[in-house]
Amino acid sequence: MPEVTAGTGTLLRAALRRDRWLVLWWSLGISALYWSQAVGIDGLYASQAELDVAAASMGENTAMIAMAGPARALDTVGGQVAWQSSAFGAIAAGLMSMSIVMRHTRTEEETGRDELVRASAVGRLAPVLATLLAALVANVAVGTATAASLVVYPLAAADSIALGLGLTLVGLCFTGTALVAAQVSASARTCYGLAGLVIGASYALRAVGDVSAPALTWASPIGWYQGMHAFSGVRWWPALLLVAATALTLTLASALLQRRDIGAGLRAARPGPARAGQLLSGPLGLVWRLQRPTVLGWTAGLWLTGLAYGTIGDDVESLLGDNETTVELMTQGLADPVAGFYATALLMLALITSGFAISSALRPRAEEEAGHAELLLATAVSRRRWLASYVVVTVGGVLLVLAAGGLGTGIGYALVTGDGGAVLEYVGPALAYAPTACCRASGCWRGCR
Repeated sequence: MPEVTAGTGTLLRAALRRDRWLVLWWSLGISALYWSQAVGIDGLYASQAELDVAAASMGENTAMIAMAGPARALDTVGGQVAWQSSAFGAIAAGLMSMSIVMRHTRTEEETGRDELVRASAVGRLAPVLATLLAALVANVAVGTATAASLVVYPLAAADSIALGLGLTLVGLCFTGTALVAAQVSASARTCYGLAGLVIGASYALRAVGDVSAPALTWASPIGWYQGMHAFSGVRWWPALLLVAATALTLTLASALLQRRDIGAGLRAARPGPARAGQLLSGPLGLVWRLQRPTVLGWTAGLWLTGLAYGTIGDDVESLLGDNETTVELMTQGLADPVAGFYATALLMLALITSGFAISSALRPRAEEEAGHAELLLATAVSRRRWLASYVVVTVGGVLLVLAAGGLGTGIGYALVTGDGGAVLEYVGPALAYAPTACCRASGCWRGCR
């Protein structure tokens, strides 16, 4: 055993040094998600009676239960924190774990750096073990920061610790599934997709289970986390399910690693077609092929976000309470609070879309740094045509993502209120923000010249 794990300490120190800022910002961001909910609830509702009214409205909203989880103790600040944050905090911890695992395993193999490391006195399991320990440190940091922020706020210590501990364990559970996914394919992109699919499936199983089939909730790590009932009669035994699932996935990942060649995956890569299709005959088709998963992922994400906004329906006033500052901020001072709230929601969707625009606009720079652009420009493709392809895909992607956000908002609103005419009502206003998002992208293109 010492032979196969030789060098783990050195690789762990290197991984932690590379990830120190990543872990810091993930810890601050996720803990802020929980802490800000406590601050927001306290500031939003001036009295217990207002919170009771809002809690009753939320608890009867099936769409919101599907989005956030089972409604427990929503008439308390702690219950609201657990309800509004736990599902999304678990997803964030899963995404952090996935990025750490793939960054230090499959990406290292794909780029050839892992081969250089293994040329020294390093055991076969050392890189994977170091990655696991780095993910452990990151998840402990996230869980500790979350629990500490709620204890200091202050909320009940035992329930705050339960939220933090559960968050750490669900992150480790998704670490195990990511390590299993990293053994399947030689492509880092495919492994990212598989690991992300597990996280998405866990959220979907929990959502369906909380609404109509409770048994499905217990097939999801997120459901186990929420099953700890923080701030609504905390119970610790669901944490054992997370521990058992983590141990099972780690054992499976170790067994799969022993059965594959380093640099390869369990599933052999299929040879591509002898000739490219018509779509790949020019740079625009190639850029779309490369950007397609990103565009579709952002589109699905904004659609779900818009759906979450839309499911609030006409209950805006009861949810916002009587705090004048909050009402003014969330309704933009409009006389109709419902219209004002959804105007603010569309603005938030546009700000999120700017993230897609910026990441897509920076893709040409990444292609240059990777040496891919040089190969393409060595053909008859001009620089302007090459860059114009990215501009077209970015602008088209912005329009698609914004339209999906607006459509999701309309669908969510229609499902709750029964107003079928509202399905397309928010698409146009959402698209009005397209020039602003594209201006963000144009700044990146100017900076890359």
